[in-house]
Amino acid sequence: MDGETGKSSVNVLYGTRFLSLYDYEYKEGRHYYVASRRKKDDLVLGKSDEDAQSMLPDAVTVAVVLHLPDGEERLLLFYEYRYPAGRFLLSPVAGLIDPEDEKTPEPLVSAAVREIKEEAGLTVKETDTVRTVIPVSYCTPGMTDETNAFLRADVAVSDLSGLDHGGAVGSELFREFVLLDRTEAEKIYREARDEYGNWFSLATWTVLGIFLSGK
Repeated sequence: MDGETGKSSVNVLYGTRFLSLYDYEYKEGRHYYVASRRKKDDLVLGKSDEDAQSMLPDAVTVAVVLHLPDGEERLLLFYEYRYPAGRFLLSPVAGLIDPEDEKTPEPLVSAAVREIKEEAGLTVKETDTVRTVIPVSYCTPGMTDETNAFLRADVAVSDLSGLDHGGAVGSELFREFVLLDRTEAEKIYREARDEYGNWFSLATWTVLGIFLSGK
């Protein structure tokens, strides 16, 4: 990792299982602090363009579109407690890519299917479709190299009795499900606020856009 002048270096300031803080001395006497889910030797700042363009993201976010027996479609969201924000935010199905996902032929789809089961209680069937819309996107590149893939899952359901948060793990904390038709999704997308008047994440806004665009 060469800086603009001289040799750059990266030092770990603090590390945990899920997140680390790095001191990136990009040139002599010039420092930038980077939060990352990655280990030091896998940081995006050290990758070539070719490697960065072919890497797996850290996580997946899924626009889950439920196809009801009456032919209607609903976008599946829910309220999830987000600790840095200190409140429940309108959120889509999302989660980190696990090592088990990486061993499969389609890691993004594998992670999406698993998260749909864990966070919504729904089993994706062979007749359902899951496809990648955005393979890699940077979340907040001024602070972190965290990356996210966006997928769309079209899941046929006979009823809504199977919706369940029972697969929540660790610190995950959920509240009610929200099923949006196109009119409701358009209103929230336009206003960028949930029904309680709170802002939500850019990931939620992107998922609303995927649903509305039909991508």
